[in-house]
Amino acid sequence: MPLIAHAWIVAPLLLVAGALIGATGIGGVLVVPLLTTLGGVPAPQAIAASSLAFLLPALVALGPLRQRPELARRCVPLLAGALVGAVVGALVVRWLPVQVLLAGVTALVLLAGWRGLRPASAGVHGGAPTLGTGALAALGGAVGAGSALTGTGGPVLLLPLLMLLRQPLVFAVAAAQAVQLPVAVSASTVHALAGRLDWRLALTCGLLLMAGSLLGQRAARRLPIAQLQRGVAVLLLATGGWFALLILK
Repeated sequence: MPLIAHAWIVAPLLLVAGALIGATGIGGVLVVPLLTTLGGVPAPQAIAASSLAFLLPALVALGPLRQRPELARRCVPLLAGALVGAVVGALVVRWLPVQVLLAGVTALVLLAGWRGLRPASAGVHGGAPTLGTGALAALGGAVGAGSALTGTGGPVLLLPLLMLLRQPLVFAVAAAQAVQLPVAVSASTVHALAGRLDWRLALTCGLLLMAGSLLGQRAARRLPIAQLQRGVAVLLLATGGWFALLILK
């Protein structure tokens, strides 16, 4: 991997992060910490590279959507909203306190993980009213703006929200993976215009994440839905704990 230290450690860990993205929609939150703490990449360049790198696993996520036209149709307004929201978030990020936003994200992620582990949380499989086009677009806009403001990539915000809204897990995971695409396009464009984007680093990270995502998708297809639900809930709790540590630093 170009331009970073300890590439022999960072590369396999990026594969693991990609596998988590492919299996559950969450995992991209690990990329920036890996690049900064182990790779020695300055935070602005790490954030910029990860933003563009998420494009490739997002393209992988479009594969299952092509096979499920009904899921793809439901995702369209959500992704359109995320594209607009990410632009807005990228434009106003300099004026808002990131710590406050991160605290809100942490509370949301921990709450969703807690609910996902409760026996009564089978509503994640469905049973709640289906979100309409307007609601999906508004949700996408909020997720896109929040992702651009916090640098979390998209899935770590969208998946907890869809779980809390008791949407089917299959749709929640597919939408969380696909939302990376509009968020990555908007965020990486802003970073490129600002001169922070290392194209070689971003492409290398993206290829590793894409390879891991393919493996994660294949593994997830073999897991029972209840087991996948518990895995997503545990991962949400771990991610919330990670964010809490970042806030306390």
